[in-house]
Amino acid sequence: MSDVLLTTTVNRLDAENARRLDDDGFLLLRGAVPVDWREPLRTAFEAGELPSEKWPVPRGRDWRHALLDLDPIVQRVCRLPALLAATHHVLRAPFFLAQVEGRAPRLDGGAQLLHRDGPGSNLMETMTALVYLDPFGPDNGGTQVVAGTHRDDGLNVPAGQLHREAKVMTGQAGDILLFGSTLLHGATCNTSGAPRRSLLICYALTSLRESYDKNRAIRGVRMDTGEVFAG
Repeated sequence: MSDVLLTTTVNRLDAENARRLDDDGFLLLRGAVPVDWREPLRTAFEAGELPSEKWPVPRGRDWRHALLDLDPIVQRVCRLPALLAATHHVLRAPFFLAQVEGRAPRLDGGAQLLHRDGPGSNLMETMTALVYLDPFGPDNGGTQVVAGTHRDDGLNVPAGQLHREAKVMTGQAGDILLFGSTLLHGATCNTSGAPRRSLLICYALTSLRESYDKNRAIRGVRMDTGEVFAG
């Protein structure tokens, strides 16, 4: 990790996407990844895949996991202006790129209970971006989200249970799904076995940097995380 902190100014999110993100708690950016980046990203995923026992801490065996945070195109994806703008809109404070790795549910694997990535409060501490490298939907483990469960009364909706308003996202390679740490979400089972590779990106408030630095080795983070993004 670099000792020199670089601050990068982030643009504002456009009004329509800001409204959707505020109301629903998630945003699906269609075709956000340039077409000529997509095959190199899939190549980086395949080259970086590691079996569970090769990670500092063993990973779930119903998923494929790829170590790819040093790949230059992966790093460019993490800095797409729309991603940074949406993240700043949600976190509303300086943040940093904490982690990026590859994940893909195996056949009959990947199912998760609906959960939140942070405490059930209005305080957003992290932002997640799922960058899809393959078409995704209910047959191959598409992520489900429950709109409106990210704030106010929506925080009272319990995790770990089925929800009649949960929606499985569908789309194409190059789409990006973003949501904050308080939204109920979860991957679904890959019943078809079709590939559903993705980049899992985590952005975090700079106030959390010390805690993230302490466990970066066990998370397999190799990249420089010193850059700060601010409005």
